[in-house]
Amino acid sequence: MASSSLALLSSFRGPELRKTKLLISHLKHPSDVSFSFQCRRSRIPPILCSVSVSDPQVLTGRPDDLVASILSKVTETDRGVLLSKEQQEEVTRVAQELQKYCVAEPVRCPLIFGEWDVVYCSNPTSPGGGYRSAFGRLVFRTKEMIQTVEAPDTVKNKVSFSALGFLDGEVSLKGRLKALDDCWIQVIFEAPQLKVGSLEFQYGGESEVKLKITYIDEKIRLGKGSRGSLFVFQRRK
Repeated sequence: MASSSLALLSSFRGPELRKTKLLISHLKHPSDVSFSFQCRRSRIPPILCSVSVSDPQVLTGRPDDLVASILSKVTETDRGVLLSKEQQEEVTRVAQELQKYCVAEPVRCPLIFGEWDVVYCSNPTSPGGGYRSAFGRLVFRTKEMIQTVEAPDTVKNKVSFSALGFLDGEVSLKGRLKALDDCWIQVIFEAPQLKVGSLEFQYGGESEVKLKITYIDEKIRLGKGSRGSLFVFQRRK
């Protein structure tokens, strides 16, 4: 996976080694990416400000049903690539319903901390760039797309892949998180690090991405890109 886009993911722009962006959306002129957290509140330090989480009851009942529904629709779909247009529209519909149950200030919710798998994107090339294009998927088999958010303000993206079925590699990014408002975050990333086989090197320069968090709980996080791309992140166990 290469540069430009783990929402937090969000994303990398493939072998052309362009500027990396995390799977994250832009506040005013976002690039359509978002790369876009099982931490218990008692173990998580505050995020640069006091944390105020809405009544826990908003995360029970109907939201639980919607979370189960959206995960069932995106599981084992190669992060959305295998879904038809109609199936993607159904995922979007469930995501829009979930937004109604989002906590008041998702950016300041301690649930953002932890490790997340990128399990869906409505635009296949947003999380992974060229590696996730139709041609790229023939050459590079994506193994994992992970975004880690560490207190108080560190974000790490990693995409691991297998090239031609036998050569393992990964692209990783490390950045600094900043809350822009109640829903938007900005991450400024250092130059990406590429590792293929025994070779490891850094290329390119800094990059900046922005992400809007539209829903978050102990299981999933939803992000929205500036061009309408939807990202679904599932917390790693």
